[in-house]
This record gives sequence, structure tokens and C-alpha cells, in this order.
Amino acid sequence: MSQAATKPGTKRRTASKVERQTQLIKATIRSIAKHGLSVTTMATVAKEAGLSQGIINLHFQSKERLLEETLHYVVDEYRAAWYKALHNSGDSAVEKLSGLVAVDYEKRICQRNKLAVWFAFWGESRSRLTYRRICTDSSREYKQVLTGLCKNIIEDGAYQVQAQHVAAGLLAISEGLWLDLLLDPTEMTSEQAHEISMSYLRAVFPRHFSA
Repeated sequence: MSQAATKPGTKRRTASKVERQTQLIKATIRSIAKHGLSVTTMATVAKEAGLSQGIINLHFQSKERLLEETLHYVVDEYRAAWYKALHNSGDSAVEKLSGLVAVDYEKRICQRNKLAVWFAFWGESRSRLTYRRICTDSSREYKQVLTGLCKNIIEDGAYQVQAQHVAAGLLAISEGLWLDLLLDPTEMTSEQAHEISMSYLRAVFPRHFSA
């Protein structure tokens, strides 16, 4: 072992496998946000990462696998965030639903680069079975949780609405607001978007969500 490697505080010169893969995935996110999904290549990712294309091939073997792992990354990050909110937001359905809504507008989730990635893959999911499966599996799980929470609130308040419809409306609102935040952030902030989603819940469940 070299003397430099034994000194406390010495910076490592090589990244671990996981660190390097994460670095490349983040570079892919930036490339998709800048160039779009179809124009993103190994070369554009390598440029964003400041690494050689050979490093990308070593870790991902192909552009398609790199793109799939990038989609998994944003999906898994989002799932982990709302799982955490679900378990940390309190015991009531109102607290949990409020926590889930807040996740959509958290800084690390509601970044323009990541929003661009979501919409890029959603746009390709109609023709790409793998993308559609990844997106659909994630959406189905989340919608089931939303529906269950809405059902609890409906039963508690005797509201004359269907849980599936309320959950679908909440999802549609958040996705529409994400698009607004992506296309024109000067006209919409994450705080405003959050308030709009909460206004929807106040309108549907007025006895449970106060102004």
C-alpha cells in the first residue's frame, strides 16, 4: 500500500462501483434534460460525467441498459421518499395523505432535470415495453396506497365520492403541476403547486382538511 493511501484524510482516487454507476446515472439525467431521450448517447453522457465512453460500457454494457437503470433510479428514489413519508407522517389517514402530497414537491424529487426524465420516459413508454412496465408498476403501487387512504377518509366522513376517483384526480393534478413546473418555472413554484394539491383535498374532504 502506498504512503499516500495510508494517510488519514487522503482523498481516494478511484470511485467504488456503486459510486461510479450513480455518477453515470446522474450524468444521464442531465443529458436527457438537456438533449431529450432520443438524442442522449454514450457520448453525451460521457461528456456530462467527464469520463470516457469505455467507463460507461464497463458498467452498463449498452445505452439501453443505462437508460433502464436511470429510469429505475428515479422511480426507486421516488418510491423510497413516499414510503418514508407514509411511515413518518403520523397515524391518521389525513396525516399520511398530506405527507404523500408533500413528497411530490420536495426539492430533491421536484427538480427540473428529474421531471424532464419522468416525462421523457412516459412519452416513450407507449412503444417501449420495459419502460411501460417500470412506470406502470410504480404508478399502480402508489395509486393503491392513495386509494386506501382516501377510502379511510371517505368512510370516516361519510363523503359521497369514490376513493378511486379522488386518488386518480390527485395523481392527475400532481402530474399536470409537474409539467407546469418543467415548462415554465417562472409561473409556478413548488410551493404554489403544493398548495394547489392541498386545495383539491380541502375541496373534496372539507371536514378533514382545514384551510
